[in-house]
Amino acid sequence: MTLAMKTANNVVQNGSLALKASAAQAQRPRTPSPPPRRPPSPGLVRPSQQSLPSKRGLLPPALDATTHHHRCLAQLRSKDKPLEKYIYLTSLKHNDPDMFFKLCMNYMSECTPIIYTPTVGDACLQFSNIYRRPDGLFVSIKDKGSIGEVLRNWPRMDDARISVVTDGSRILGLGDLGVNGMPISVGKLSLYVAGAGIRPQSTVPICLDLGTNNQQNLDDPFYLGLRQPRVSEQEMDEFMDEFMHEMKVNFPKLLVQFEDFSTDHAFGYLARYRHKYPVFNDDIQGTGAVVLSGFINAARLSSAASGRPLTDHRVLFFGAGSAGVGVAQQLMSFFTLNGLSEQEARERIYLVDSQGLVYDGRGKLQEHKKYFSRKDYSGPPMKSLLDIIDHVKPTALLGLSTITDAFTPEVIRRMSELNARPIIFPLSNPVRLSECSFESAVAHSDGRVLFASGSPFEPIEFNGRTLYPGQGNNMYIFPGLGLGCILARVSSVTDAMVEASSLGLANSLTEDERAHDLLYPRIERIRDISAANAAAVIRAAQKAGVDQNEGLRGLSDDELLEYVKQKMWSPL
Repeated sequence: MTLAMKTANNVVQNGSLALKASAAQAQRPRTPSPPPRRPPSPGLVRPSQQSLPSKRGLLPPALDATTHHHRCLAQLRSKDKPLEKYIYLTSLKHNDPDMFFKLCMNYMSECTPIIYTPTVGDACLQFSNIYRRPDGLFVSIKDKGSIGEVLRNWPRMDDARISVVTDGSRILGLGDLGVNGMPISVGKLSLYVAGAGIRPQSTVPICLDLGTNNQQNLDDPFYLGLRQPRVSEQEMDEFMDEFMHEMKVNFPKLLVQFEDFSTDHAFGYLARYRHKYPVFNDDIQGTGAVVLSGFINAARLSSAASGRPLTDHRVLFFGAGSAGVGVAQQLMSFFTLNGLSEQEARERIYLVDSQGLVYDGRGKLQEHKKYFSRKDYSGPPMKSLLDIIDHVKPTALLGLSTITDAFTPEVIRRMSELNARPIIFPLSNPVRLSECSFESAVAHSDGRVLFASGSPFEPIEFNGRTLYPGQGNNMYIFPGLGLGCILARVSSVTDAMVEASSLGLANSLTEDERAHDLLYPRIERIRDISAANAAAVIRAAQKAGVDQNEGLRGLSDDELLEYVKQKMWSPL
């Protein structure tokens, strides 16, 4: 087969050359175009899109960028299973990244649940079976002592600006998946690109292979990771110290996001490295920030309905892992911003773990739970959620337990008896692990619930009204946070920077969104939200003195926002 024939054959298969050739002749927009809702008429297609003389004869005569866009969308929608849609989009990303990101941006609410939660959970479970080609870096315990050599194999070292790193030990609510956790890093970085305009070539997905304690992985003949148990704590610490050092040496401009580490390691490595490198943990800080934002808006609506002051809210967390405690730490800001002391804020927060209410008299506790352990209760262990609700009388019930339907109809009804508008956030992912459904929350609260979940639910018609579920999607936070960190060239990521992104999100609702009692803005506005959040993060970094791009300090707020928008990448 001749080179020309091979080229033509490849183009017929994926159309990538057609897109690139036509798109190269189009002017790059400075801001993303609004999502097309229907195919434009043939008369609106630019001449440059209708003909490709440099590839004449090698492409179908009617193949142009506009047709190709709608053709790819039709192919995506023709798949009847979410995992098949995931596989299709993965293939499209490899063959035609501009088209992949164009679809993600133009059809954000449709594509996000495919490339990330909830479908990414299934993709992780099936990763060793659906694996096609490399899409990131695997760094294993066998590389200890030569991690730098592995990192230097990355083909775009000079472009690297952001990396999502997981060790696969606690993927969503699915547990230890080992190297099957790689889709988490890949998917998260795709959202950085689509949601905040971070350049695709600047992203570095990394999965650390430190073994797996999942026997199903070890027995799977197709499993792509090391067939050994996870290494000891000491060996992992030594590995992580070398890894982070080599990341700094080889990628000096890189921001590192930790993702889906087990609870103790998530807190431990964040504390170990956050003041030494530009690093943050999205499970702890990102989840906390996005829930804080939704809680601020829910608390306002709840207090308006009850007439009680904002400082009267009491929050009960069902689940006390890294995400639960991380959110609890972030929600402290809600109370301190409303005038309470740190001690008073802490007293408004209660934790429930697998042993029931967390309190000092119960016995030995994991380190990360001690701060919120109750000192005002010394009775017998309290394990029933209904009993705990009667004891605490919370205004808000937040679930981060990965226990399906833990918020029973009785629990929802009791919350509704205690509150004019109960705040119920079942935040566990994926959908099948959610503590309750939106339908159940609406039905058993008589439509009064203020609801936000970790995974998407559909709106519901109830008593002649359309009720909209909130989704506490970290995508509202981490893209803008990451973009701001990159542009400011931060030396570390401070709590104030995370809080700035959260407050920016809470105050980003439009009048129409507030009229519908939405707790979060519509996801289609994510780029505008990310730009504003990035600017707020830069200002917080400047106040903390951790910004190294000092040229941004002299810009006015309007000039800074415009600078951020100009730096956001868009596909051709």
